[in-house]
Amino acid sequence: MKRISAILILSLLSFGAWAQNSSLTNYGFRLGLTATPTFGWIKPEQGKTDGITLGFSYGLIGDFNFAPNYSFSTALTITSINGKSTEVNAQPYYAGGSIPKAYDLKYKLQYVDLPLTVKLKTVKADGKRWYGQFGLSNSFNISAKQDAVTDGAVAGDNLNVSDNIKLYRAGLIIGGGGEFDVSGNTSIVAGLTFNNGFTNIVTDKGRNVKNHYLALNFGVFF
Repeated sequence: MKRISAILILSLLSFGAWAQNSSLTNYGFRLGLTATPTFGWIKPEQGKTDGITLGFSYGLIGDFNFAPNYSFSTALTITSINGKSTEVNAQPYYAGGSIPKAYDLKYKLQYVDLPLTVKLKTVKADGKRWYGQFGLSNSFNISAKQDAVTDGAVAGDNLNVSDNIKLYRAGLIIGGGGEFDVSGNTSIVAGLTFNNGFTNIVTDKGRNVKNHYLALNFGVFF
């Protein structure tokens, strides 16, 4: 997984260098850093959601500007998507039997995320501009831990469940916010993003579980 992360980082930086020197991108390339709290929840097909859980996302962000008010926007982040649920016959805890069994679960999942989005911007005025964003989230699981309780007894405590979580997760991104100039080429970005997961995150064929999150986006472009 470290090798995958290194390849993604090198690819992003290489594409950025190409964009800066390409005659096709006269509007420039911008690279920055982000640190973002996330508010995640789990939505099982057989069971129920048990509230929202705090997570965190951090890493690189990049805008490839192909027109004055339009950008191809991407990032390379480590993103935590946590959440709680109550699910029936959850693996790897359920040992089988004729009577369904309910488990209270807490998911603690971490992904390398490479979103591909389009950002639509307003004309800059007084050092600020507003934007809307839409696209696809591509996430690769690097850590999966879980707490589990059934009938008041602990079935799992920070248990490694990587074998029960799928490697790839896809989601639909929609959001918006503002960009505010500080000095020179430096600007601060703040906004809100909804990431709607639409792929099953568990390997168990008897269950269908999806995770979603809201992100309060904060970043600095240089």
